[in-house]
Amino acid sequence: MYGFEEYIKQGEPEKKEKVYAWKTAIGLQDVDGLKPSPYLIETARQNIEGSITIGEVKLRIDDYYKAQSVRDENNRTEEADKVSARIAEILSEKTFTFSPAEYITIHRRLFEGIYQFAGKIRDYNITKSEWVLGGETVYYASADSIRETLNYDFEQEKQFNYQGISLLQTVQHMTAFVSGLWQIHAFGEGNTRTTAVFMIKYLRTFGFDVKNDMFAENSQYFRNALVRSNYNDLKNNIHATKKYLERFFRNLLLGENNTLKNRELLVDFDKSTPQSAKNQDNTISKSNICTLNCTLEEHFVLEFLKTNPKATQKEIAAHIKKSERTVKTITSNLQQKNMLERHNGKRNGHWVVKEVSET
Repeated sequence: MYGFEEYIKQGEPEKKEKVYAWKTAIGLQDVDGLKPSPYLIETARQNIEGSITIGEVKLRIDDYYKAQSVRDENNRTEEADKVSARIAEILSEKTFTFSPAEYITIHRRLFEGIYQFAGKIRDYNITKSEWVLGGETVYYASADSIRETLNYDFEQEKQFNYQGISLLQTVQHMTAFVSGLWQIHAFGEGNTRTTAVFMIKYLRTFGFDVKNDMFAENSQYFRNALVRSNYNDLKNNIHATKKYLERFFRNLLLGENNTLKNRELLVDFDKSTPQSAKNQDNTISKSNICTLNCTLEEHFVLEFLKTNPKATQKEIAAHIKKSERTVKTITSNLQQKNMLERHNGKRNGHWVVKEVSET
């Protein structure tokens, strides 16, 4: 995307971090059909190369549009450029608080100076005609109940205990949480971009890197999957389903390669598509290691050992931020599950992550 891949090939960690932030930031503009300008792309490249800071990027973008004598109100490229730079900045920060206030603050930071209601809960009811629903709309939260609903959902999520549940259950729960958060639609515009940035930051607190191209290349699918997870039309035998959103998150978090096609999200897809094609499109791929029955901690250990087979328990503990005693328990459990093996003894040996087929 935009020639940023060359920086990933160079292998410099700092540049790679910036590339993933910029690719995600730019890709997310596609949820509203927005495209950045060549000037934004060039300025982003200078930031990736280290010649200017992200703060300087924002100033240059602001000055660029201030200098334009004629501005087309129907041209939303300015919005795409400014919001892309702001997303890249937020994603580069190592700060986060899981709260409605953080969620609202992200919206304000993204859209300040663009929307008059930036950082404000909407005070009116909305409908949105959706392509995947044949022009119909999802039912969003009433303006009168938004704040209470937000507080309730956040409190429920805070109380949820992820310890000991399988990775599959973790992904399914996170899918349900983001689906519910998006359906509240707390903001008049910019709801999907705000929700995506918030979730990326939240997922990082669990140890997920979230550094692949899912949001960069599939942001429209992400939004359409959110729509389908919140739409019912029982008289036409259409039921809300999170299966599409789960595929997205399994690709994002587990590195799976599930097919993500917008056309299969159409409510008429099942009626107009032959069964053979539906079977092909609806396939859930399996991980190359058996992670779905692992806990989060076990998953992170396996992922680390795939690229660091000679790691000591001390190094593993530092990576997953747990004690060596906990790491010893985790590796023992993984060996009992036949997912991990130790070869050539304790001192000079190495770990082997086994490929196990899902059943």
